[in-house]
Amino acid sequence: MKVNFSRHAKRRAKLYEIPESTVLDIIAREKLARGKHEIIKHVAGFKYPLKIVVQVEKNYATIITNYPLKKGVKK
Repeated sequence: MKVNFSRHAKRRAKLYEIPESTVLDIIAREKLARGKHEIIKHVAGFKYPLKIVVQVEKNYATIITNYPLKKGVKK
């Protein structure tokens, strides 16, 4: 599957120091059908879980945003 990061996603990743490889690893493990998906995963090295919003169309995925989910998370 071909993956593209939106400008917003690139800026959020830079702001929160989230490597693109981490995001790519997370979405590679998911079985994603067409449509919009919200993925929340705990990742080593981050205090909060990461939230990734991705839009999937055919063999093409666009990362809309990615950031640490600070609010509304219970440990």
